[in-house]
Amino acid sequence: MSQNPTYDVIILGASGFTGKYVIREALKFLNVPSSPLKNLAIAGRNTSKLSQALQWASGPNPPPQIPILAADTTDPFSLRHLASQTKIILNCVGPFRLYGEPVAEACVDSGCDYLDISGEPEFMERMEVKYHDKAVENGSLVVSACGFDSVPAELGLMFNSRQWLSPAVPNSVEAYVSLESDKRIVGNFATYESAVLGVANADKLLELRRNRPKRPRPVIPGPRPPNGPLMDHQKEIGVWAVKLPSADAIVVRRTLSCLAENPNGLPGVNESTEHVERREAFWSSIKPAHFGVKIASKSVLGVVRFITVGVFIGLFAKIGIGRWLLLKFPSLFSLGWFRKKGPTEDEVASATFKMWFVGHGFSDGSLASQGNRKPDTEIITRVMGPEVGYLTTPIILVQCALILLKERHNLPKGGVLPPGIVFGPTDLQDMLQQNGISFDVISKNTV
Repeated sequence: MSQNPTYDVIILGASGFTGKYVIREALKFLNVPSSPLKNLAIAGRNTSKLSQALQWASGPNPPPQIPILAADTTDPFSLRHLASQTKIILNCVGPFRLYGEPVAEACVDSGCDYLDISGEPEFMERMEVKYHDKAVENGSLVVSACGFDSVPAELGLMFNSRQWLSPAVPNSVEAYVSLESDKRIVGNFATYESAVLGVANADKLLELRRNRPKRPRPVIPGPRPPNGPLMDHQKEIGVWAVKLPSADAIVVRRTLSCLAENPNGLPGVNESTEHVERREAFWSSIKPAHFGVKIASKSVLGVVRFITVGVFIGLFAKIGIGRWLLLKFPSLFSLGWFRKKGPTEDEVASATFKMWFVGHGFSDGSLASQGNRKPDTEIITRVMGPEVGYLTTPIILVQCALILLKERHNLPKGGVLPPGIVFGPTDLQDMLQQNGISFDVISKNTV
């Protein structure tokens, strides 16, 4: 990277549905005395649309004088030029399977840092295989899933883990995601498109993993929990749920695998002694557990809707005409949850999420090795915040960028890494709590 890049941050794809909300969030921290964000640029294919997005994001105030840069994911030269001018690129151009790799490659080549909001496991793991070593060499941190996928899952699991005070140990943690709204919930079309393409290309992910060396697995005390029924009723938190094949569990497993290789976490490039102590103390408090994610609803009918949409995508995404139908008529096949034009501002403002973490484990770690002894302790924690795609995701992405700007010397030199292993021992949880995303302990019970 150039010694004195022009910009702290460039937001790429800033005129998209999510991108314009990322601009709005970033502007809150631009040139604020306590903020490390001193200069910002936005980039994309269409400069007039970028100008409109900046105007929208600035309202009701007049837009600030922020550079608007032309760049296209099909033009490697424009991406390399972009990456050479900045410390960090925030990539909002999805689906990342289609458009993400040229941006990540340009950042790795230039040595600048890259954050995105991808929830696509095959893209993330492919970037790790292809670019990790070069990213370490060039000092480029490439961190995907810096949005609702998958920071609430990563930090939420760690928050639950830290409630298991020695000699207690967790065995499993199940996350229950509930999306709520006074109006109707309308998801981001790019998220829906990513899900469809993910199912269509599931065999590529399996092939990628078959051709990789096996990653180390964390040692988890006690027996593996049983699979349980298709539909789950959690009386403690008042929801029905069904397993969600999301990126969250995969990203968490990548972090736990990295931790199995590096029990004290990853050292910073020029780490202070204070941060070394903090990092080692933090990771010593994290106890690995089997982790899964379920989508939750207060009614059985809500869960039946989830299952129906999952069946549609599972049946149709594997064949060409089926994918065309799914992507041509998203509102029909998602039962109204996704539409191409996205939600209104009122719909976004009225939506919230709750993510409960139901942990089961042992009051004393020595009990875990006693045959088929069942867990005797339950700890429930919760992460809660605003609408997931347009509010929570920009909050998380921008806070991750601010940490990179402020604490880069305390973070790993480079590499393609999951957010948990990079941001776990930083102030990210505290910063999210200051910006509307709460972490709470709900209950601790003997089972």
